[in-house]
Amino acid sequence: MSSYDRVHFVGIKGTGMAALAEILSDHGSRITGSDVSEHFYTDEILDRLGIKALPFSEQNITDDIQTVIYSSAYSPETNPDLAQAKKKGIPLKLYSEALGELSQKMYSAGVCGVHGKTTTTGLAGTLLKGVNLPSQALAGSIIASFGNTCTMTSDSFAESQKKYFVAETCEYQRHFLAFHPQKIILTSVESDHQDYYPKYSDIRKAFVEYICRLPQRGQLIFCADDAGAVETAGLAKQVRPDLHLLAYGEHTPGKYHLTFGEVSGGMQFFTVGQLGKFALCVPGKHMVRNAVAAIALCCEMLISDGKNPQDYITRMRESLLSFTGGKRRSEITGKAKTASGQDVIFIDDYGHHPTAIRTTLAGYRSFYRGRKIIVDFMSHTYSRTAALLGEFSESFGDADEVIINKIYASAREKQGKIKVSGEMLAEHTAYHHQHVTYCAEFDAASQKILQLLSLPSGDEYPDGYLVVTMGAGDNWKVGEQVQQKLACCNV
Repeated sequence: MSSYDRVHFVGIKGTGMAALAEILSDHGSRITGSDVSEHFYTDEILDRLGIKALPFSEQNITDDIQTVIYSSAYSPETNPDLAQAKKKGIPLKLYSEALGELSQKMYSAGVCGVHGKTTTTGLAGTLLKGVNLPSQALAGSIIASFGNTCTMTSDSFAESQKKYFVAETCEYQRHFLAFHPQKIILTSVESDHQDYYPKYSDIRKAFVEYICRLPQRGQLIFCADDAGAVETAGLAKQVRPDLHLLAYGEHTPGKYHLTFGEVSGGMQFFTVGQLGKFALCVPGKHMVRNAVAAIALCCEMLISDGKNPQDYITRMRESLLSFTGGKRRSEITGKAKTASGQDVIFIDDYGHHPTAIRTTLAGYRSFYRGRKIIVDFMSHTYSRTAALLGEFSESFGDADEVIINKIYASAREKQGKIKVSGEMLAEHTAYHHQHVTYCAEFDAASQKILQLLSLPSGDEYPDGYLVVTMGAGDNWKVGEQVQQKLACCNV
């Protein structure tokens, strides 16, 4: 890693970028970085590393810099840092390329899938930390059990010769093809990122390509409960008969067979094959499946290290109970009381695909049975909304009240000729749900939620309310506004 002794990051506030900066700092790199002035939650990570994000400028590119790592949000044609580095002949590497080079230096596992990869990576890192395998993990969000940061480094990591690495790897623009995995977790495959993968077969092909990057007899740990994952695993096996396929979930009889248990006392109980019973403190069956994937990876990594997983079951159980989720992944952002004294829990979640919305809300309905659920949703990208309009409109069945915001216009696409809007999504959702309101702007959405909170939740929901902001946009601000106004009312 000598080419990373002195590194400059362009777009350093991105979650993956800040996490990679953490990892490289642990490996001894001296780092500077640049980004926009807007405050992000990753600023706290950079502060701990002693890194101040500089404004973009060609003056950031000093002669001692060996490598410039940059986010795909920026281009050497338009960014002054990148243009200057290119002019000086300093190597430029995309985040995904730098992550891929790092993965070559360790025994690496890539976590991929349309849904669940951040949480599964967080769970896997939490388990590996608990069993103290010499390992590092990199997730696409802050994970509470990592110490409220995006990376985990186990206590035994520095002293060991053989080092393990688990990283979230992204399918968008085939970024994960730069990664060098020894093992892969595949959580799910279905149509998404329609701006890059117009057809389901396009995204499925990308996952097959990634799986085929595994070495001879490499291991694919895939979800037997997801039709796309099962199909993709089968196609990869046709191309690479040598691959070792290992299924997990309810629909496999193997050693990672999942049996769901009861939900009580703020915990979900479940059994994994012959490993026995486990419990998880976050809601949703999809979260349990992610936990089983992480348990499978931890066990298989222990086996790769010459250890017996049965000797570590107690540590794994304890570690799993310590997992409380990640930033914007069913994150409890606050609690309050209405003017009439009813309890309100606020949750923010990154779910931006119909399947994620449906499974997440179903988890909340099971976990918070006694609460009335109010959801504020902001769809992400015009192309995804247009392609999955019908699926989105049918995904809010477990919510009592649905508020739809205008579409979050991602920097990677323009609306152009795509004839879709947040109002259109609200109209379609109203065909399937009795209580839908379109509030384009956040102020209107927060006022609507306050109005709903002023009404009694009713005998059906004796525990009060659950207010959920959901989506990959910035509508978390709605929950923040409502909490602030409730606090003012209760002073």
